[in-house]
Amino acid sequence: MSTTSTANRILSVLEDDAKASYGEIAERAGVSKPTVRKYIKELEESGVIVGYSADVDPKKLSSQSIAFVGMDVDSGRYVEVTRKLKALPAIESLYTSSGDHMLMAEVRAADGDELGEIIAEDIMTIDGVTAAHPSFLQERLK
Repeated sequence: MSTTSTANRILSVLEDDAKASYGEIAERAGVSKPTVRKYIKELEESGVIVGYSADVDPKKLSSQSIAFVGMDVDSGRYVEVTRKLKALPAIESLYTSSGDHMLMAEVRAADGDELGEIIAEDIMTIDGVTAAHPSFLQERLK
């Protein structure tokens, strides 16, 4: 059994359930608990695992909205723009994209009005951001 497949099995369990104990991961991945500890430590140190998070159903959040905001950026200012976007507290996560927009940001706000303010006052005021297109998440299906 290759180490890559062991790491992939462990990652698969963590992606399915980030709260799984070492014992649960070991059982589901078919390895021992010490092996799980070793691989998780290596995966964290190498930057493969960058954090642990909870999946949230936006429909069940009281007084909070989640939107993905697609952004177009002047390519000459890309590094500067991403650094400034990462510093904004309202941006939960930031991704590069090969789709319709260069960047996609997960933004959390109290409501649509606050999201509009974040886009107008925080995102669009960054030199190099040329457009921002929000899409509200409504219901988690899986």
